[in-house]
Amino acid sequence: MQRREIALHPQKRKKEKTMEIDNIYNMDCLEGMKAIPSGSIDAVITSPPYDNLRKYGDVGEEWTFDKFKAIADQLVRVLKDGGVCVWVVKDGTDGGFETLSSFKQAIYFDEIGLHLYDTMIWEKQSSPNPTTGRYYDVFEYMFVFSKGKPSTMNFICDHKNLSAGKASAKDSDSSNPERRRSREGVRICPEYSRRPNIWQIAVGQNKTGHPAVFPYKLAQDHLRTWTNEGDTVLEPFLGSGTTAIACIKENRHFIGFELSKEYFDKAQKRLKAEQAQLKLF
Repeated sequence: MQRREIALHPQKRKKEKTMEIDNIYNMDCLEGMKAIPSGSIDAVITSPPYDNLRKYGDVGEEWTFDKFKAIADQLVRVLKDGGVCVWVVKDGTDGGFETLSSFKQAIYFDEIGLHLYDTMIWEKQSSPNPTTGRYYDVFEYMFVFSKGKPSTMNFICDHKNLSAGKASAKDSDSSNPERRRSREGVRICPEYSRRPNIWQIAVGQNKTGHPAVFPYKLAQDHLRTWTNEGDTVLEPFLGSGTTAIACIKENRHFIGFELSKEYFDKAQKRLKAEQAQLKLF
């Protein structure tokens, strides 16, 4: 896959500089996105800070709603029509009650033209930080926002049907590719169908040193669902680099921003190792 380049936004252009695609940058994503042309990004797959629940390396900046709004405005601008933003998020607690920050963010996205297409759930297999006074917390929201109707929807069909191969009642929806009919017009249940919007994905072992590592499988499956090969994906909160690595393996282009120098260095090391591995084959 050939490397492409994105020209700096005209307001920021001093000379004939360019920002390389398939690269990551140690900078604030709010400033970095201002250098990306409007309507040039196919998808955003990211997990923003969660109500300052964790300290992210050497980043001393506090995550505020005003900061979120400024970033959200840029995300809407850089996305293409039909592009999606996968926003993996959860709420902290204040005085024992959930903050509702994730819902406030969803409402703001809707107000500025990035509408909630699907409320998906990431179900973990265990609670990494059990809390007292409530049931174990084993899920996070995966809000799928869309700028208009999503232009790409490659649904993963790995949900095992218990009644596979058996005939069911007649079905008038002949446009659904997941349904097969016999000559009599009776629907035959396929062995596998589209998975539900609750994804069971293990957190996995954290070997990067980052306090909130994005599971590779989660990034990979969203890439496969909402983008095609050759598309460009933005990761404004790159962290340890998982989304960028998934893009390399899935033949997508990427741009990533990470404010922490500590985690940027870790991500850069991972990406170089992945790119070196690919050159061997």
